[in-house]
Amino acid sequence: MTTSEGIAPSILVLGIGNLVMSDDGAGVRVVQELQKRYRFPPHVEIMDGGTLGLDLLHKLEGGGRLLVVDAVETGGKPGTLVRLSGRELPVALQTKVSPHQMGLKDLLAVAELLGHAPREMVLIGVQPANIEMGAELSRNVAEKLEEMIGNVLAELREWGVETCPA
Repeated sequence: MTTSEGIAPSILVLGIGNLVMSDDGAGVRVVQELQKRYRFPPHVEIMDGGTLGLDLLHKLEGGGRLLVVDAVETGGKPGTLVRLSGRELPVALQTKVSPHQMGLKDLLAVAELLGHAPREMVLIGVQPANIEMGAELSRNVAEKLEEMIGNVLAELREWGVETCPA
């Protein structure tokens, strides 16, 4: 896959989750805000992955870096933020919050089998309070969205990415 400039993205920021399952949509909400507020260089793609799972396999073909933003079951207090990297991601996905996480686990496994595994993976996550049907985030998670956005931007800076306000 290439960007509109014809350059294969080497960094994919992927927000996953389901917007109609309350806190499960936190990752999608973070990337939507990033898309609204910032401009990114051509080698960075900010994507709302929703609940697509294996449909995203082609996005990993470049073997670049993957930054996932999602609600993650950590057993912690609702709203607790977490940063996981490398092999910690598949382990964290063993305890699924919602069906899309099984899709993400499968996506990473298939990408590795095909030799398309990202060379670096990081997950910026939040412990959900509520994953029942509903479009609103819980207060615990809603209060952490700005911090999650800041954590994503900080991770991108660590990877040498400069952003500009939109």
